[in-house]
Amino acid sequence: MIDVKKVVSGFESELIALRRDFHENPELGFKEFRTSKIIYDYLKKLDMEVKNISRTGVVGVLNGDKGPGKTILIRASMDALPMQEKTGLPFSSISEGVMHAAGHDGDMAVLLVVAKVLARHRDEFKGNIKFVFQPNEEEAGMLSMIDDGILENPGVDAAFALRHWSAIESGRLGLTAGAVLGTTEEFEIIIYGKSGNTSAPNAGKDAIMCAAKIIEALQYLETREYSPMHPMVIMIGQISGGTARTIISDEVKMGGTIRFLFPDEKENKERVMAAFKRVIRGVCETFSMEYRIEFIPSNPSLINDKKLVYLMKSVASNTFGTEFNIDSFTGLMGEDFAEVSHRVPSVMSFLGVYDEEKGNVFPQNHPQFSIDEDVMKFGTELQIRAALKYLNE
Repeated sequence: MIDVKKVVSGFESELIALRRDFHENPELGFKEFRTSKIIYDYLKKLDMEVKNISRTGVVGVLNGDKGPGKTILIRASMDALPMQEKTGLPFSSISEGVMHAAGHDGDMAVLLVVAKVLARHRDEFKGNIKFVFQPNEEEAGMLSMIDDGILENPGVDAAFALRHWSAIESGRLGLTAGAVLGTTEEFEIIIYGKSGNTSAPNAGKDAIMCAAKIIEALQYLETREYSPMHPMVIMIGQISGGTARTIISDEVKMGGTIRFLFPDEKENKERVMAAFKRVIRGVCETFSMEYRIEFIPSNPSLINDKKLVYLMKSVASNTFGTEFNIDSFTGLMGEDFAEVSHRVPSVMSFLGVYDEEKGNVFPQNHPQFSIDEDVMKFGTELQIRAALKYLNE
């Protein structure tokens, strides 16, 4: 019987080396060419079936020697973010304006070592494991993989994913059944006004004024139209308009997100989207402006299967040596592993990396974000134990 803790401890230096290499060489969504090749070659050396899928994605299929059985999928994301790193780490990004600021570098390193350990111990389990390295997580890349058949041939019975998470204390585990992460809808709005000289505002139509009122009015939905017990956040992350200080702006572009975590997701999503469009339409009619709204494919709520959460908690106890480091965890951030969770029983676990003494205090998507590398061995052990337990029991 494999001694998981002992085996994983022997790979800790490799875990860190892989993570640092990925961190130093980040690539944006669907441009993960170097990353994809490294992963493909790594899995190929483990004597498993490997193929590229969805442009830069990689999937390796490992068959257990104990005979046929169920199939599980374990996923890690590959893409980085379009931002300039400011960590000052010796292995900081060498790609100008691109950074691993969401922990995907650690996620990939962990899953590669999980694959290596399980490949070397394939005589310990029955069934199949799909190791999925997903491109473009920031912009719903999982839908592309699903469309390309990632859940088929063989059909997936359960799916697992692990994220390194800054909102949780290092070494603790966020694990909750049910709706865990909120529905995310990204949008872009264009307001069309009429140019003129700022000395005669009555001769034009001020798109900037209209945009300001839209931003103000959207807050009404958060604070007055929906129960405060069901979180919802509407944020404008981008806004641009105007060409000169003396010219009335005839066009303003805005981009942002709607995030919410409600019961009865489908019904409430329709209500939220209808209300969102109603507010914009009402403001633009008031200011006699034309407008256009575009919604970008985003994520539904991520649903953790109750039975799989129970399984993860049982193997977490062996991994950490305690049952008292597991926290309830929910949030409004988007995660396109949610697409898998709406199709097969799934569970995502959140491994804490927040450590003040080590300086790991910055949130995901911050230019100084980094992870506590000492916890990666726990994430590796956790996923190995979960795979073995599910497939053998």
